Amino acid sequence: MVSYPVLWSNVAFGALRTGKIANALRVLMALALLSTAIVPAGASAQQVTALMQSIAEAASKSKDLSEFYRATGYKPVFADTSPRASSRRTALVRALRDAPAHGLAPYDTALLEANLRAITSDRDLGRAEVQMAQLFLDYARDMQTGQLIPSKIDSGIVRQVPYRDAIDVLTNFTKSSPAGYLRKLIPSSPEYARLLKEKATLEKQLGSGGWGQQVPSGKYEPGASGNGVVILRNRLISMGYLPRSAAASYDGAMQKAVQQFQLRHGLAADGVAGDGTIREMNVEPAERLTSVLVALERERWINMPLGKRHIRVNITDFTAKIIDNDRVTFSTRSVVGATDGDRRTPEFSDVMEHIVINPTWNVPRSIATKEYLPLLQKNANAAGHLRVVDNRGRTVPRSAVNFNAYSASTFPFSLKQPPSDGNALGLVKFIFPNKYNIYLHDTPAKALFGRETRAFSHGCIRLHQPFEFAYELLSKQTNDPEGLFHAHLKTGIESVVPLDDQVPVHIEYRTAIAVPNGGMEYRRDVYGRDAKIWAALQKQGVQLRAVGG
Repeated sequence: MVSYPVLWSNVAFGALRTGKIANALRVLMALALLSTAIVPAGASAQQVTALMQSIAEAASKSKDLSEFYRATGYKPVFADTSPRASSRRTALVRALRDAPAHGLAPYDTALLEANLRAITSDRDLGRAEVQMAQLFLDYARDMQTGQLIPSKIDSGIVRQVPYRDAIDVLTNFTKSSPAGYLRKLIPSSPEYARLLKEKATLEKQLGSGGWGQQVPSGKYEPGASGNGVVILRNRLISMGYLPRSAAASYDGAMQKAVQQFQLRHGLAADGVAGDGTIREMNVEPAERLTSVLVALERERWINMPLGKRHIRVNITDFTAKIIDNDRVTFSTRSVVGATDGDRRTPEFSDVMEHIVINPTWNVPRSIATKEYLPLLQKNANAAGHLRVVDNRGRTVPRSAVNFNAYSASTFPFSLKQPPSDGNALGLVKFIFPNKYNIYLHDTPAKALFGRETRAFSHGCIRLHQPFEFAYELLSKQTNDPEGLFHAHLKTGIESVVPLDDQVPVHIEYRTAIAVPNGGMEYRRDVYGRDAKIWAALQKQGVQLRAVGG
């Protein structure tokens, strides 16, 4: 029987002494050399039992691993002599090494390394077996559903992450091709693949020194010339918006390039490089790379079937889109929650069930007591567009109420606004029942859609083209969606139109958006959520990488 101490002193100690993760991971590969030591020729039943007992003891600290190994008779997955176990070890090591390429932190193998150094018995080997299984589960969870728990980062990220059952994941791994199974853990969405491509591009840009000199502050427009225009030209060339040119003036080609940059960054595309455009243009590749790494983590949080037809609202982009088979079939501007903490739009997914035409606005209690009650206490006739309603649904004359007798916590009435052109919800709302009381709706405040930044609501999403949005949704269940919609609208009475096929709704927050036909779009971190996520990823050990240079 091979001596464990001799084996590891000759094979692993040199790699372990380096302290580098890559070398440390190679130690796992040396397990293949344990083939003659795990179950040597003529091994007794007691020796096999010792390994099983060690696995049982080590696995007892994890409910999932304990249940898995109990169900399999405490047979090793990684630490036996079979070619299958060897391929599992090899595949796991390669996956762990490649994790940073996906924006994941390197894995802490310190305890495993220490235990591998100390292997002198099957008992020690059993501990290493369980530690490898735990590393596999950690990697599988991180790759499939992210390294962070969203709600712990920001209270507005209330997304329910689709976590997989750990026992099923490990069981399916043992029944599959190891390398193939590990590849399938990687999110398969086209967006994830596009983000990885942008990550690689930015890492190369970092390695080559970035996008060159930053553009001096000022205002650059057609006809301008001078050193600032030359720097602007060079920056646009380096960023890929302008072909190589020796032009020293702000010509038509430069104006077109600036407009393209503005469109890709959510700016008014006027072709003039003013303060806002220059500020975005001077963002360096490292900062854009952090946005991509955060977007990859967010993509893992939503790693599930989104629906052949679904609605995506990107808070930072101020848009709402209907997607059919990864193709945008309708898009409209939106207004989202204001940047005040209690008005920010939350991030979550749900299912749209119906459309309400000529809606009544049932004023949320928080708005009724914080905003309207103080007005009513000063003037009982204030906010005359609202009805005061008791808990039995009866309209109460304002003259019968002493509003000053109540506080926000004791106010016994609700406030409602009947259907009308001036209703706060406009003439239509789109309902996906949720505990956050968030929905999409029309609005009489149309002027706000002309703003570049559109964070003004109490949390719900206002649509610039709500009628057209409704037509597109209804087009799947009627040959005349517009006629159906207006038949209800012209009654002036609130009516509910169910969707025959309910549509998943995904309210997201993406500052880095990969465009399906190529290129990237970037948006401002309006709520500061991405900054929090990046800080948390850094604490986990995620780092920016520069390639080449």
